[in-house]
Order: sequence, then structure tokens, then C-alpha cells
Amino acid sequence: MLDATRTTHHGLRIATRGSALALAQANLVLAACRAAFPDQSFEIQIVKTTGDKLPEASLTGGDLSKGLFTKELENALLAGQADLAVHSLKDLPTTLPPGLALAAVLPRADVRDVLVYRHVEYIACWPDAAKPVRQDRRGFKPELSLASLPHGATVGTSSPRRAAQARELRPDLNIVPIRGNVGTRLRKLAEKPELDALLLATAGLERLGCRFAAGEQMSGEDVPPGLAITRVSLGEMLPCVGQAAIGIETRSGDSRVESICSRLNHAETLAAVTAERAFLAAMGGGCHLAVAAYAEVEGDALRMRAVSYLGGKPRRAEARRDRNEPVALGEQLASQLLGN
Repeated sequence: MLDATRTTHHGLRIATRGSALALAQANLVLAACRAAFPDQSFEIQIVKTTGDKLPEASLTGGDLSKGLFTKELENALLAGQADLAVHSLKDLPTTLPPGLALAAVLPRADVRDVLVYRHVEYIACWPDAAKPVRQDRRGFKPELSLASLPHGATVGTSSPRRAAQARELRPDLNIVPIRGNVGTRLRKLAEKPELDALLLATAGLERLGCRFAAGEQMSGEDVPPGLAITRVSLGEMLPCVGQAAIGIETRSGDSRVESICSRLNHAETLAAVTAERAFLAAMGGGCHLAVAAYAEVEGDALRMRAVSYLGGKPRRAEARRDRNEPVALGEQLASQLLGN
């Protein structure tokens, strides 16, 4: 249900979830709209989604995860209660409802994941730091990596993709599910001694205003003191399809909105995510599958890397095609990984 009533003026309504990250992304779109069209009126409307109503629900299986954070936004578009819907593109199903289209994507941010952990210099100042290590929150030196985590360390993530890649690198790690928004997860890491680290997306942290000082120590409004990050290389962990991209969904055939989206769209990002989404669709379409893919424009070509854990053991593929063939590239890599 919409938190705001339907408006009657001629301004364009931008639908978004109400989480801090969703609002940050919607405000990026709002700012881009106002910069490109200063004479037009735009406003944000908050929509509560199924995923917002079920904060402790599992995202890893079943039909529940399909459109968990997008369905109500799409209903608002179809009902004429909104004109644009802003999504974390990684959450947007590869098959859209009839009458809707992915009209634009903003320039992509950093696609890498990060390992978040407690910084040892801060831990040393805690009054209870003399307790035995496993009864207390232990800290780590700067530049902690997945490879340098202690044997059997506990890492929180609810992403099957991140979990599978972390286990491949370090089979001894204890990977545990963790739910909640980014701020909630950071607080759990700061407070729970049984949790050693988290895996999160760089782009989400940066869009929430997190800042990183020397040694990648974190600061920000919702960041507990004493946390730090290490960026995980793409050689260690490929991102999920659409990671770090903001997508704008609209009604098909709405020429007024399409003209606006054409000015907002970043062509290179759209080519890359189109290839990734075609890959995911060919792999089965679920945004929570244990697969990863990353495409990037290189001159006139589009290069894509992908990995699948669907058969238990990892299978990898890489290919390059003309940048005007993103769907064919995605389907090609899926065919290779599925053994077709």
C-alpha cells in the first residue's frame, strides 16, 4: 500500500521502498531528474513491500523470494499511482509483468563486496578485552581478508552467492545467515562475540553515507565505532547480477516518462546488466540462486565472467561479444555453465 495518497497534479511520482538504502537510491534518481529537467515537478512516494513486512523471512528459496521487494512498486505503476519505480537492480526479477519495462539504469557504482570486521585497535580499548577470546568480541588487524580469517571464523551473509564463493575459498569458515537492513547487520557485528565478520556490498555502504579512512576504518551515522572493511577482489568473489546498479522501471509506452528515462540512462551500464540479466534468466531466473556474473564494456566489446554453484561444484565461464549483443552473451555463458 502507498504511504502517500494519489496526487492529482502533473508532477512525476517516483515510487520507492522506505528503507534507508532505498530512499538514498530514490533520492539519487530524484536529483538526476531535477538536474536534467529543472522545469518539471518530481516527488517521491514510499511503498511498503512484502520484504519490508517480513524482515525475518528467508530469502533463499521458494516463491516468496520472487518480487519480494518489487511487487508492490510494480502494482503502483500499473495502477497509475506512480510513474517511475526505483529498484536495486539485483532485486528486480528478470521477467517483468506485462505492461512494464526497465527504462533506464544509472551509472554503476563499485560492484565489489566487502568484508566487514571489528578493528583490533578499537577492541584493545574495550574494558572487557581481557576476557578469553571466544567469550569476547575479537578484533583484527587492518586489511583482513577471507584468506587471513582465523580457522573456523564465523561470517554472516544471507546471500547464497556470497556463501558459496566464501566456502570455495575457505571451506573451514562457518557461514551463518544474517537478516536486517545494513545498520542492523553492522550493529549485530559490533555486539555479538560469536560473529567475526560480515560480507556486504560496497555500493550499499557508500550510498548510505559510510566513510572509509586510513586502514578502511568505517564511520557514519549508523555505523557502530570500531568497524573496518576490506574490499574483496573480483578474482575472489564475483558480484550478483545487477549489483551496484540502480534500475528505473516504468509503464511501457508512456512517452513522457520514456523521454525522461532516456536522459537518465547510462548506456554502458545498461549493456552490462542486460547481459547479466539474460544470463540469470537462462539459469533459472531466481535472484537468490547461487550464481554470480559480471559484465563490463571494453571498447566496442562486452566481456562477461560468470560462475555457478547450482550443481554443487563451481563451474566458470568467460566470453566476449560485440557490446550490441548483450542478451546473446548472457545466454551463451548460461549455456556453457549448464552444459548445453
